[in-house]
Amino acid sequence: MNELRKTQSKSKKDPTGGHFDYGRQGTSTTFILQKMLKEMEECHHVFLTPTGFGSVFLSIFSVVRPGDEILVADPVYYPTRLLTEDFLKSFNIKTIFYDPHDLNTLKKRITKKTKLIYVENPGSNSFDFQDLSKIISIAKKYKLFTVIDNTWATPYFLKPIKLGFDMSIVSATKYYSGHSDVMGGSLAVNKRVFKYVEKANKITGLRLGPDDAYLIIRGLRTLDVRLDKHQENAKKVAAFLSKNKKVKLLYPYKKGSYNYKMWKKYYSGASGLMGLRIKAKNKKSVIKFVNSLNLFGYGYSWGGFESLALQQEFRELGNRKFLRLPKDEHLVRLHIGLEDPKDLIQDLKRSLRFIK
Repeated sequence: MNELRKTQSKSKKDPTGGHFDYGRQGTSTTFILQKMLKEMEECHHVFLTPTGFGSVFLSIFSVVRPGDEILVADPVYYPTRLLTEDFLKSFNIKTIFYDPHDLNTLKKRITKKTKLIYVENPGSNSFDFQDLSKIISIAKKYKLFTVIDNTWATPYFLKPIKLGFDMSIVSATKYYSGHSDVMGGSLAVNKRVFKYVEKANKITGLRLGPDDAYLIIRGLRTLDVRLDKHQENAKKVAAFLSKNKKVKLLYPYKKGSYNYKMWKKYYSGASGLMGLRIKAKNKKSVIKFVNSLNLFGYGYSWGGFESLALQQEFRELGNRKFLRLPKDEHLVRLHIGLEDPKDLIQDLKRSLRFIK
C-alpha cells in the first residue's frame, strides 16, 4: 500500500504521466507514445484518445461551458459540424461559422461570450488553407482559446503549438498508423490549457488502449518515409490531373496551384490527400468515374498505404455556409497512396473519360 501511495503522490507532483495506479491513467506503452508525440509536436503535453474524434470532443469540452460561444471554420469535418452546430446547442453553447477565405467574418463574430476558435486546415473536402498567424493574432487580442485539426499535415509538416495554437488535434487512425488497422487520436497542448484538458480527460475517461498505442508506435517508425512518398506520388498525380479541363485541382503542388501561397507560408510539405472540383452536367457520370477506378478503394478513413476515392455528397459536406459550388460542379476526394504513381495515373486516365 505504501508503494501505491508513493505513486499517487508522484502523479500529483507530475501530472504529465508515467505514474500508474489505475488503468485509465495509462500504461507504460501509452506513456512511451505520449513522449514520442510530445517531441514531434514540440508541445507541453500530448493526451491520447480512442479515436481522432475523441480528441475533437476533448478539446472543446475542456474549455467551453454553457452560455459560451465558439467560432468554427466553415469547412470542418462533418461529425465536428454535427457536434458543434447541433449537439452543443442542447447545452446552451452557440456555434458560429466563419468564412476561411475572409477572416473579417471571424473577427466580426466575436462577442463577450466567445471562448474558442476552432480551425481545420486545410478545410475538409474543399481544402481551404487559412492564414493561421492572423487567426492566432485575433485570438490573442481577444484572449480566446484556439484549436486546430492538423490531421492532414501532422506535425511532420506543421507544428501548430510552436506556431501559437493552444491545442492541436491529429487523428492517429490515419497517417500515424499508416496501415488502416487501428483507431486513435492525439491532442497536443501548451501550458496555458494543460490543466483544463487534464481535468476533462480524467472526467471523460477518454483513454487509448495499450494495444492500439503499440500499433501507432509501430506506424510512427516509418511516418517520415511514408509521408515523403505520399507527397511525391501526389505531386505526380496532381501534375497529370491539372491538365484535364474538366478538373479543378484542390492541392498545392506547385506555384500557381490552388492556395499555394497560403500553404507555402506555413507548411514544409503536403500529404497525399487532395480534392477535385469536377465540371459535369451529368452527376451520374462523376459517380461512374469514381466507381470505375480499379486501384482506388472506396472509403472515408484515408492515411493508410492504399489509394482511396470518394464522391462527396451532403453527408460529407454538411450544411456549409460559405461553400460556393455551382450546380454543374461536383467534389471528389482522392487519397494518393504508396502504389506506383504511373499505375494510378493510368487508372485515372481510363476512368476520367466517363465524365460528361
